Amino acid sequence: MRTLNKILTATTAAVALGGAAAAIASPASAAARNGVCDSGEFCYYYNSGNKGSISDFTGSVADYGTKQPSCYDYKGAGAGKGKCIKNDAASVWNRSSKTVRVYFNSNYGGKYQDFKAGAKGNLNSSLKNQNASHQFSPSSRTNMTTGLYKAGGGRITCGFDGYTSTPGRHEGIDIARGVGSDVHALVSGKITYVAKGHTGSSGLSTISVYNAAANKTVIYLHSAPRSLKVGQSISRGQVIADESWHGVSSSSSAHTHVEMRPGKQTHAAKSVGDPTLDNPNPTSFWHSQGYNIK
Repeated sequence: MRTLNKILTATTAAVALGGAAAAIASPASAAARNGVCDSGEFCYYYNSGNKGSISDFTGSVADYGTKQPSCYDYKGAGAGKGKCIKNDAASVWNRSSKTVRVYFNSNYGGKYQDFKAGAKGNLNSSLKNQNASHQFSPSSRTNMTTGLYKAGGGRITCGFDGYTSTPGRHEGIDIARGVGSDVHALVSGKITYVAKGHTGSSGLSTISVYNAAANKTVIYLHSAPRSLKVGQSISRGQVIADESWHGVSSSSSAHTHVEMRPGKQTHAAKSVGDPTLDNPNPTSFWHSQGYNIK
């Protein structure tokens, strides 16, 4: 009996260890992915017409990776086996019970194509060999321009550029509609800093709202704050300012600069003449808050 107990204990430990190993295994070696498009899975095919090697999934993936051995790859027999699937898929079969959305960009961004439960077909011309992420049961998102201004929306005049293209550097997203337009809070939180500034070439207006759940601060610049004070709780969609031009230069038209900063902050990142990028790409954050960056 003691011997049997030892065997059972060892077997249980081995199973537990195996489970732990599977949990931390790299995506390309995860045991559930076997290159067969089983019921309940979403599958990529290397070639059009659902031909070639298969890469099968049971959940959403924000970034497939681009190098072996850590990328998500094709595992089934046929053309493409062993290749990373990022920007290298031509058709799909959705054998899950949910709609699956294929995106052009990582982190569920950019152009997309939806495949309903049971759907089988080719990726369209904008996504064929340009697939970077996919999402099960994609949530409907609101455009940031609509979330900021509500009725009529607005337009993005300058995006987050990661310090690659914008003169003077840009760590936020500029959105414009028109002088006097109501500016709404895109996320809830508490105000950590507010400064009204004034119209003209100096006096940068600022509204900083810290969201504890995400541990992020959203900062609005240039627009004229309403009656706000530090410590005040702000709800999503609340009118917090009027679009104006309260900034460091009068060379641009009125707009609202919206900036996401990690942690609890009071001021926007320095950008003019500053060589250091302080903020990460905000795309995944805005998506998590239910917004498209457009």
